[in-house]
Amino acid sequence: MMEKADSSKKLYSRLRLWEFPDQYIVEPTDGSCGSSLVISRKDGSMSLIDELPESSSVPKIRPIFGVVGMLKLLAGSYLIVITEHECVGSYLGHPIFKVSSLKIFPCNHSLENSSAEQKKMETEFSGLLNIAEKTSGLYFSYETNLTLSAQRLNDLGDESKLLPLWRQAEPRFLWNNYMLEVLIDNKLDPYILPVVQGNILISLLDSVF
Repeated sequence: MMEKADSSKKLYSRLRLWEFPDQYIVEPTDGSCGSSLVISRKDGSMSLIDELPESSSVPKIRPIFGVVGMLKLLAGSYLIVITEHECVGSYLGHPIFKVSSLKIFPCNHSLENSSAEQKKMETEFSGLLNIAEKTSGLYFSYETNLTLSAQRLNDLGDESKLLPLWRQAEPRFLWNNYMLEVLIDNKLDPYILPVVQGNILISLLDSVF
């Protein structure tokens, strides 16, 4: 039997990222009144809170448009979020967005206790992450499954649409499939945003399928 989605599993479409010295907090700002996601800057662990914490420091705040996922390297994890996007068309009547800018935030305070060799390797990997921030051709939707054609979606029927969007997606076509694992393990459905990569003509999708 399929797991049915409720309103609490709908994707958050507008968010705010708070940067505190010891943690990042992703707060929904789309009027859903959902819980905020806390990510430790020490080890990347996650939890949910209903109220923002008080802090003696002034946090940096920025709007974001989705959590791409968490990437774990040798001595720490990295939070990847969408900082800029643009609507480029529609698919089955739902807006499709192109990722204009990604931002990667380290969660590796534990690196301070790592060996010199680990720190060296982590520095090299961090250089690759800077390249990942410039990845092009990434698309997503808050409302519809971009990994299947309209025909395939029709064959699955309306019941499949009751699932959280990541459960509807075909994992083979998800650019961020690996990076979503930790969010899936923590049952953070409203934050799990499927992202695909390609060079498709989005404006023609509705007429092609």
